[in-house]
Amino acid sequence: MTTHDLTKENFETTALSDGIVLVDFWAAWCGPCRMFAPVFEKAAEKHPDVVFAKVDTEANQELAGAMRITSIPTLMAFRDGIRVFSQAGALPEAALENLIAQIRELDMDEVRAQIASSPQS
Repeated sequence: MTTHDLTKENFETTALSDGIVLVDFWAAWCGPCRMFAPVFEKAAEKHPDVVFAKVDTEANQELAGAMRITSIPTLMAFRDGIRVFSQAGALPEAALENLIAQIRELDMDEVRAQIASSPQS
C-alpha cells in the first residue's frame, strides 16, 4: 500500500473515515521529515488495512494552520473519525509499530464515552 497525499479538499473525508488513518505532516526541506519518510512508507506496506496519508505543509499551509501544526514532522492518528494521537517528531520504526498496535487495541466505545463526558472548551 502506498501513502495518499492529502489537501484541504480531501483531508476531512479521509481523516473522518472508519478505521485507522495515520497522517504525516511534512515538508521537503525538513531533514527529520526525510528521515521519517521511509519508516512511514515501510509501515504502509506492512499494514494495508491502515490508511497512511501525507500532508505537504508547504503546499497546504492553510490546512497545516487549521490543524495547528507548529513543528514538523508531526504525526496524527485518527480512528473511526476521532483524533486519538498527535505528536511532533520523527518516530523510529519500533515506536511507530507500537503506536499502530496501541491504536488497534483502543476501545472506541470507551473513547467516545470519555469525549462525551469531558467538559467542552
